[in-house]
Formats: sequence, C-alpha cells, structure tokens
Amino acid sequence: MMQAYRTLVRREIGIHFLSWSGYMVIASTVFLTGLSMVILIESLGGEPTHRPLTELFFYSFSFWLVLLLAPPVITMRTFALEKSSGTFETLMTTLVSDTAVVLAKFTGAMVVYMVLWLPLIPCLWLIRKFCHDPGVLDVGALGSAFTGIYLVGMVFVSMGCLSSAMTRSQTVAAVISFCAGAAMLMVGFLSMAFSGEATPRGVVLSQLSLIEQMQDFAAGVVDTRAVVLYLSLTVFFLFFTKRVVESRRWK
Repeated sequence: MMQAYRTLVRREIGIHFLSWSGYMVIASTVFLTGLSMVILIESLGGEPTHRPLTELFFYSFSFWLVLLLAPPVITMRTFALEKSSGTFETLMTTLVSDTAVVLAKFTGAMVVYMVLWLPLIPCLWLIRKFCHDPGVLDVGALGSAFTGIYLVGMVFVSMGCLSSAMTRSQTVAAVISFCAGAAMLMVGFLSMAFSGEATPRGVVLSQLSLIEQMQDFAAGVVDTRAVVLYLSLTVFFLFFTKRVVESRRWK
C-alpha cells in the first residue's frame, strides 16, 4: 500500500506543478501576500506598534482571502478531473485501495497548499532586515502561525477533496468547497456578535471560531483544543470522501 501511496502522491504533485493552474495559484498568492504587506506597512505610517508584524498580518483581508480561495482551487480537480476525463474508472480497477487513493490525493493537495505559504517567510524576513528591529518579527509566533495555517488548510483541503469526489464538474466542486469554507468562517463573525454573552451559545461559537483561533496562533498560543478540532474535522471529511469513492467503485 505504501508504494502505491507514494506513487499516487508523486502523480498528484506532478499534475499540479506541470500545469499552468498550479503556478497561477502560487503567483496569485505571492501577489496578494506582497500587496498585504505593503498595505500593512503603509497603514502603520512609521508609527510604533506593540504587536509583532506576524500577528498584524493575520488580521488582514488578503490573508483570509487566500486561506478561503486557495483550497477549493487546489482540490477541485482531485477527483472531478479524473471523472470527467474517464481515468477515475481506470484508477478504481487497479489494486490500489480506496484509502490509499484518498490519502494520496489529500497529501498531494496539502503539499501544494504548504508551498503556497512559503513565500511569506522571505517577505517577513526582508521586513525584519530593513527595519533593523528583531522585535518586528517574532519567530515563535511565526512558527505558531504557520501551524495554524496548515491545520486550517487540512480542514479546507479535506472539504475540497470531499466536494470534488461528489461531482464531475471542477467548477461545482470549487463552489461547494468555497461555500463550506465561507460557512465555517461565518461562525467567527457570529462569535464576535455574541462575544459579550457568557452563554453556552457564545462559548460554543468562540470555540469553533476560525478567526479567534487563528488570532491565538498568530500570537504564539497553540491551543490543543483547536488542534484536536482541526484534526478531527480533517478525519471526518476524509472518511466521508472515502465513502463516496467506495460507492463510486461499486456503481
């Protein structure tokens, strides 16, 4: 199984990086990241701030835009492209297990997702270098923030895989995945609306808020409850992706 899994992972990564769409996603992410940095620095206007730049960046609109749009674009082709091109049936008739197929496609998409965020590191390093102030970049908070980015990405990518497994259309898969991600993000805004309430509803919304949890990660706080939540949701979506693939095999 491991040999088949590794082969499928390499195949998935190759599909992304041998097509123009993969590089378009990376280029768009780099552009939005750089634009967000410029806007952030301009908004500070040379005034001192008590928060590290790493924390301020994760409050920006561009960050959440990339976080919300990138996974659907990356995952929309994972299963939908195979179905529309007719290669899905061929893949399902091989001796590769459904679990290996689902995990390989998820892993390949996650590798692409992780690569998307790597340009953020040199951007922040350059700002630190030219500011001549080590405090402008908190390395510990940066590591925590990347942990949060990848955990949230695991949930969104697994949702995207499930969406792609449910349809032949890449566009439909992307729309379903985007709407599901937007719905999860809306919980954060609802949490803000009920932030003053010490009620079970307010507590639950706060615990499920991606915005509040990402702010904690950006501040260098790794909450194990958030980690468990994201890992559980990832397993949940991958499990149902496998079930959809299994049902397709026997049709």
